Amino acid sequence: MGIEGLAPSPALLLAGLALDAIFGDPQFRFHPIRLMGNTLSFFEKELRRLGHDGYRGGCILLGLLVFTWVLIPSAVVLLLDYWNGVFGLAAHILWVYVLFALRDLVDHVRAIQQAARREDLAAARSATAILVGRDTDRMDLAACRRAAIESLSENFVDGFLSPLFWYIVAGLPGLLLFKVASTMDSMVGYKTPQYLNFGRCGARLDDAMNYIPARVAWALLCFSALPFPVLSAEKGWRTGREQHAIVPGPSPGWSEATMAGILQRRLIGPIWKEGALVTDIWLGEDADPPGGSDEDVSHAIAVTITACGVAVVVAVVVLYEMQWLLV
Repeated sequence: MGIEGLAPSPALLLAGLALDAIFGDPQFRFHPIRLMGNTLSFFEKELRRLGHDGYRGGCILLGLLVFTWVLIPSAVVLLLDYWNGVFGLAAHILWVYVLFALRDLVDHVRAIQQAARREDLAAARSATAILVGRDTDRMDLAACRRAAIESLSENFVDGFLSPLFWYIVAGLPGLLLFKVASTMDSMVGYKTPQYLNFGRCGARLDDAMNYIPARVAWALLCFSALPFPVLSAEKGWRTGREQHAIVPGPSPGWSEATMAGILQRRLIGPIWKEGALVTDIWLGEDADPPGGSDEDVSHAIAVTITACGVAVVVAVVVLYEMQWLLV
């Protein structure tokens, strides 16, 4: 027993991922990610009330969230493991289950695809609004499909590959810490006067924790495109290398640019927020047509699921080797 209850385990990882694949992300009021967000909002309010609304306040916020959502859950799992090994294993599996949400992401993308197949623009826009923070009232069906592909590509890293990487590196505490960083980045990591300094600590941690997985995604997506004759792993490799910096931030562009090359389509295009055009850039080679067909979405889903499968196989092999070396 002991610290082993928090260590990465190939069997427990597979069990948690199987639950996600079968049941999808559980939708209930006390979902840990929702509670983490509520906790962050409470701490932010109190820190600002006390005058800690700058960079120092953001660092204190990170410390409070680490204590609440990394140290305490880890201690609970250890206590359950000490009390009854079965309960400890169950708690470990459940944490893995609720902190990965690949099935939920794919379901959202397919909801956009199905609405577009029916040519139901209102439903497609509504489903798109769940995944992206942009004005959907200006989007046609092709733009909705492109947004689905972009979100799938970006969240392949944020929602699957990075959590997997940090689970391998640091077990359950690593997975929890990544989710803390990701939640901070999504809630306070904005470059606005209110959050520029306050959110910098969480945003920098999120950037650091996604740095390696984003670049692994570049190679992994290209490798996973090889079985599909209509796709281009070679162009994905080239586009990912040459155009990843077009997307703001050190990490998101790798998977999105790579996906554009793999599909041999241009992605992104005009994006509007609060009535203002914030970008009209395109990812992909100029000679390629704009993405946005039904087949583009299907191909993106197929490549992403294949990449997830390859990543899980590699993770299981690595974890078994790690266990063998420690024996």
